[in-house]
Amino acid sequence: MNSGFMGDDYIVVKALENGVTIIGLSRGKDTKFNHTEKLDKGEIMIFQFTEFTSAVKIRGKAEVVHRYGSVQSEGPTPSGDRAGKGRSPA
Repeated sequence: MNSGFMGDDYIVVKALENGVTIIGLSRGKDTKFNHTEKLDKGEIMIFQFTEFTSAVKIRGKAEVVHRYGSVQSEGPTPSGDRAGKGRSPA
């Protein structure tokens, strides 16, 4: 009935600031952006992993609740540096 990944997992994302961006990434040989949403502070969206969506990228401050617990994203670094480039290792 279920192919092993459709409908089994979902996450709840709650925006903790305005303009949180959520990007759905495709499944398959090449990973591509397949969907983008913007949430404002207090808005909640439920995402379900499907045969087409295998990952979600969140940009901005948000709380993410999933079957293993919850985690809070920190948003962009103060310098606007996205990937940690240019920072010396700790």
